Amino acid sequence: MNHTVVQTKKAPAAIGPYSQAVIHNNIVYCAGQIPLDPASMDVVPGGVQKQTRQVMENLKQVLLEAGTSFGKVVKCSIFLDDMGDFKEVNEIYSEYFGENPPARETVAVETLPKHVKVEISCIAYI
Repeated sequence: MNHTVVQTKKAPAAIGPYSQAVIHNNIVYCAGQIPLDPASMDVVPGGVQKQTRQVMENLKQVLLEAGTSFGKVVKCSIFLDDMGDFKEVNEIYSEYFGENPPARETVAVETLPKHVKVEISCIAYI
């Protein structure tokens, strides 16, 4: 394979057999991030807003390590354990993107790893 694995200690280590991100042909494929504190690997306390902010900060660190940023994200996937949190997640999420946000889908799932409220993945270019 002709790709580069991205790894930073400024984001949580993978909790399974996957990479934080992979770069192939100048495209960065970021694994889903959940609201883990990178230092302790514990789920951040608080509700969905605090969890969403931690997820976005984790993604930001992975993107930076890959040599890109939120301004170059073309697609996000959001997974929620409760679609009732949609509005609150959008409020935090929108702070990280400018006037032209990336394409996105948001889906409700039964359960997320470590029983968190939100997980977000993204695809960006360098």
